[in-house]
Amino acid sequence: PFRHDFLSARSKASFVFEEMSLASNGAFVSAGRTQLRGPLLVPPMSLQVAPAFAAAPQSRPDGASPLHASAAAALGAAALVSLGVGVGGRRRKAAGLRASRGGVATQQSSMKIVSLVPSFLTMLPRPRARVAAEATAEAEPEAQADAAAKGLAVADEPQPFMSKKTLRLFILFFLWYVLNTAYNIGNKLVLTALPIPWTSATIELFFGLPYVGMLWLTGLRIKPKLSMDNIKTLAPSAFFLAATHVGGVISFGAGAISFTHVLKATEPVWTVLLSAIFFKEFLPVPIYLSLVPIIGGVALASMKELSFTWVSFIAGTLSAVTSASKAILSKKVLDGKPLGENLTPANMFAVLTILGCFMILPASLCIEGPATVSVAWNNARAAGYSAAHLWSLLGVSGFLYYIYNEVAFLALSEVAPVTHAVTNTVKRVVIILASVVVFKTKITLLGSVGSGLAIVGALLYSLAKGKYK
Repeated sequence: PFRHDFLSARSKASFVFEEMSLASNGAFVSAGRTQLRGPLLVPPMSLQVAPAFAAAPQSRPDGASPLHASAAAALGAAALVSLGVGVGGRRRKAAGLRASRGGVATQQSSMKIVSLVPSFLTMLPRPRARVAAEATAEAEPEAQADAAAKGLAVADEPQPFMSKKTLRLFILFFLWYVLNTAYNIGNKLVLTALPIPWTSATIELFFGLPYVGMLWLTGLRIKPKLSMDNIKTLAPSAFFLAATHVGGVISFGAGAISFTHVLKATEPVWTVLLSAIFFKEFLPVPIYLSLVPIIGGVALASMKELSFTWVSFIAGTLSAVTSASKAILSKKVLDGKPLGENLTPANMFAVLTILGCFMILPASLCIEGPATVSVAWNNARAAGYSAAHLWSLLGVSGFLYYIYNEVAFLALSEVAPVTHAVTNTVKRVVIILASVVVFKTKITLLGSVGSGLAIVGALLYSLAKGKYK
């Protein structure tokens, strides 16, 4: 009973005082001629508290001290006085407080109780929510001041012309365009000197092995760990990658670079067709409509292409088909399957390139055997090419093929699909224009219009595919 009475009185008084401390912070508490200014909770209590708590001891059956009665009376009286002060404003003269329990009703003892209770309440536990709220309120001005100071400091600093990320992307895309254009021109120079596209494509794929082998052996790039099952899983993708490269090289050798890239722009058409045939996947109408300019542009460019050959047309088209097949295979078949350890995208390209090289090597030896290669080599030497020049052409072409794909991966991995589509379209335009200038390729007006339609259609397809994903 004692503990319940005391805690109940303490809780009620504490509630009143804490509510008053929020409503009238800085209020005046007046009693007689004694005036207490500031928050309702004042410094530690006075030692002159004897009249309030030194009442004559009274015994209880449970042995509890009569302190609870005096404390309850003091808390209740102090709460009433403080409430009256907060609501009624300043009072120069306090009303007399009467103690009902001890029979003491003098103004002096009442004043001592009033001066005691606010200090006594500072020793009582306060609600955790209120403590957290007050701490937050005290911290907010300081935090706002710090934030404002930091904001001013940042505002005072000179802003760079472009961010580091933008500068890095600009450099990567610039290198991608330059290296890709250089590879296309270098590859055409190789095929002009050595008209053996299968052998040239195989050597270019092989140059990825010494490059990544050096990175793996020196620890600059973590080595992938593949099991035989992983290799079997990756084998179809490696085959399609190699077939895409061989088809492009054959088309380059038999026709103009510009015409080959127009044919490669038909890849979306084959992607949609293969997805519908093998996976019963049908797309929204706007995506199909974006294929119309691609088909019409390629048809117009083919009819008006001055360097048109069926070998170039068929090889370029097959390159687009195998590229679409590789993309579908990666999305539909390989997604979610275990492919090995440390198989980052860069390592994935390296592994596929090496596997693809060994896959097309038998076909290259069968189609262009040692006798064919020897004849082509001797003819090039007779035309004025030195052996060092020929080897340098092959080596540079192979290195550029691998390194431009690496840079393309770094650049395209940091941009959105729309940016990817736009930059890939711009890349084709840059390569076509560069090849026309370097090799003085003659094109007709309708051929130019057809090429432009095909490239714009490829861009529209990518944008529509991204919107209706």
